[in-house]
Amino acid sequence: MISGQELIYAASALGAGAAMIAGIGAGIGQGFAAGKGCEAVGRQPEAQGVVLRTMLLGAAVAETTGIYALIIALILLYANPLA
Repeated sequence: MISGQELIYAASALGAGAAMIAGIGAGIGQGFAAGKGCEAVGRQPEAQGVVLRTMLLGAAVAETTGIYALIIALILLYANPLA
């Protein structure tokens, strides 16, 4: 029989794994943005500064999703607020 404490730890581990799936989405989004940025610079090299700035801003926003997911996963694994 599983005790309540063991169930909390198991659910926390599953939740941490599910939270890290968000890291995959952030990586895919950043790769997509970088590819489109390269295409835009290839079409209009004179707009490189604007394209680069916009692409980096978008990548930073996408990266925050992965960082938040990592923080949530670490909290669930090591500073378990439910236990």
